[in-house]
Amino acid sequence: QVRLVESGGGLVQPGGSLRLSCTASGSIFSINAMGWYRQAPGKQRELVATIASSGITNYADSMKGRFTISRDNAKNTVYLQMSSLKPEDTAVYFCNADISRWVLASIQQGAYWGQGTQVAVSS
Repeated sequence: QVRLVESGGGLVQPGGSLRLSCTASGSIFSINAMGWYRQAPGKQRELVATIASSGITNYADSMKGRFTISRDNAKNTVYLQMSSLKPEDTAVYFCNADISRWVLASIQQGAYWGQGTQVAVSS
């Protein structure tokens, strides 16, 4: 079984910063892409950023220059550094990972989600 646990959300004033973390645990063989998505009230879940195992990153246009995604492969952890936060960044932020895991004597690949962490940007 694989589990993703996010942390680091909270309330921040406009223009402030937050750093989110997400750690994967369980019977992991390898982790491929990891990423962050967010869902604001009444809206669909949207991509924030992804990072490949090679370190190649991809960002949604509205996050470029403000958010930075990184990962520590030794810790099975992905980070999201958010700066210059705006009220419209308020959402639940979800971690996602493409993970190959051991199932008995074989390896199975699947996409996994964390439970989400709330980020609120307000004065």
